[in-house]
Amino acid sequence: MATLNIENMKNFFTGKKILVTGHTGFKGGWLSKILIELGAEVTGLSLPPREDSFFKSMNLKDQIHHFEDDIRDFRAVQSVFDQSEPEIVFHLAAQALVQRSYHEPLETLSTNIIGSSNILEATKRSAGVRACVYITSDKCYLNREWVWGYRETDQLGGHDPYSASKAAAELVFESYLKSFFAERENFACASARAGNVIGGGDWSDNRLVPDCVRSINKGITIELKKPDATRPWQHVLEPLSGYLLLGQKLFEDGKKFNGSWNFGPQAANVKTVGELVNALLLEYGMDHRVELKSEKDKFYESNLLQLNCDKANILLGWTPRWDFQTCIKHTVDWYKAPDAEHRNIVTENQINSYFSEAG
Repeated sequence: MATLNIENMKNFFTGKKILVTGHTGFKGGWLSKILIELGAEVTGLSLPPREDSFFKSMNLKDQIHHFEDDIRDFRAVQSVFDQSEPEIVFHLAAQALVQRSYHEPLETLSTNIIGSSNILEATKRSAGVRACVYITSDKCYLNREWVWGYRETDQLGGHDPYSASKAAAELVFESYLKSFFAERENFACASARAGNVIGGGDWSDNRLVPDCVRSINKGITIELKKPDATRPWQHVLEPLSGYLLLGQKLFEDGKKFNGSWNFGPQAANVKTVGELVNALLLEYGMDHRVELKSEKDKFYESNLLQLNCDKANILLGWTPRWDFQTCIKHTVDWYKAPDAEHRNIVTENQINSYFSEAG
């Protein structure tokens, strides 16, 4: 039976051939690290990593089968599938930034729609794949600025190119599920929706926590475009635990777990941007050093967004573990670590702590 107990997870994942797309990114890097700790044989497919990436700081390249290719190149994608012969696929590769999607809409659309379609097509052609977890985003929902959380059955849509690309990726997923995967034996697949993850090792541009950390390190002003916008903040380990549990359920129990799943935090973790920044500064012990400023932006960005995770709670037995302050503490602890060796220790301790609590 699939649970988030560390020993049960090791029993399942040890020796399993796992393909992670987007493994050089923030979430993909953490997922790869967890799978390595669980004893899986990990293959990664992604664009080259940033020099300051979590992937490089953890030295993951030497611990997995590493491929640097663009998922928009179907021949390259299929080649990686053929070489690695995965049993489970976790698809995370994406252009994941809303602001960047305004400046590079075609790259965003082609990566998140065509690239994701290539992963589904390669999965279809690879008979050895038993389960596929296809990660999109909470921003795939048509945002009506509701005060309650979105359910998996709510309407898809997107104001910005990023959100539109994730809604479209969900439609492609559903078409493959109904057209090709519904009758396939010994195979199950699901899409997973989460967003606004925080945690150590995220150095992406135009993302709140890394922007704050860079400003703190430089002693300069933090500028906020929408300090009153609310988001469902969660530590990166929260949705990743959901993806892992979902992957195991799909592998062991099959098609009854097909479909789409939300993985969001506790309701108390829904905080404003300003509250998150103040909490970070307080944890750093620098609550008076950095000034907060509001800044107008010509591009639309939602003010209110949260997920309803009843489906995952009831049917998967998945529940978020860490409250807001715990998420902040573990995030700051990682960034405060003085070098790669200490960051590796912090990372492993956080993984062990999270999954021990989840047991």
